[in-house]
Amino acid sequence: MSFQLRREEVLDVAGLTAMLEESPARAAQAILLAAGEGEVEAQALLGQILLDGQGIAQDQPLALRWFGIAAGRGHLMARNMLGRCHEHGWGCAADASVAAQHYRIAAEAGLDWAMYNLANLLATGRGVTVDHQQALALYRRAAELGHAKSMNLLGRYLEEGQVCPADPLAARDWYRRSAEGGDFRGQFSYAAVLAAEGRVDEAVVWLEKALAGGNLNFLRVASETLLSATDPKIQGMAARFSLRYAELQRV
Repeated sequence: MSFQLRREEVLDVAGLTAMLEESPARAAQAILLAAGEGEVEAQALLGQILLDGQGIAQDQPLALRWFGIAAGRGHLMARNMLGRCHEHGWGCAADASVAAQHYRIAAEAGLDWAMYNLANLLATGRGVTVDHQQALALYRRAAELGHAKSMNLLGRYLEEGQVCPADPLAARDWYRRSAEGGDFRGQFSYAAVLAAEGRVDEAVVWLEKALAGGNLNFLRVASETLLSATDPKIQGMAARFSLRYAELQRV
């Protein structure tokens, strides 16, 4: 099926993302045309829809190529996505060391997502030497930029006192900010703090939010963790997490 697109639609890159929600195939055609006309935002977006198969046939190698084109023109999120592709083997052989190189370029240029992704590699020693000091510094930088997932991991370092002085109050604040920022792991962490304070009903509210947004691995681990809770309300959430995990497995 083809669509007639006005030139202003093709070059309205900001509107293309919204169009993806309403008409993915029409948006994909517009993104293709805009990318071909040299719009760097459209080139990065084309990489993403090719990676996801959104409105267009999934093609990971071609996604990698478009991310490379946009990254070569200075697009930081495209550079970050090159890292993601190399980390996970999307359209290329998986190579965490190459991923780290791309993340570092984007992180040094100020992209919070790249800071987070590079910190994850440094914290686990994938493709790089384990360096918790540098990982912590990157999580902190990203958290201070408003990155919710980094806020949660910064909170964990502060709670555990790993390569930094333990600071439970600061950890609690970062967990709260992560939870309010929409990160399901941050919501789970904040719920744990609230439960330990005896604020069980508030903890359950945040567990409900984490349940709604959590991915498969998180749901599995969370359900196992909740089973060991001492409060019956908190422990009772374990079955719901387990059920949601089973539902997502069938999808």
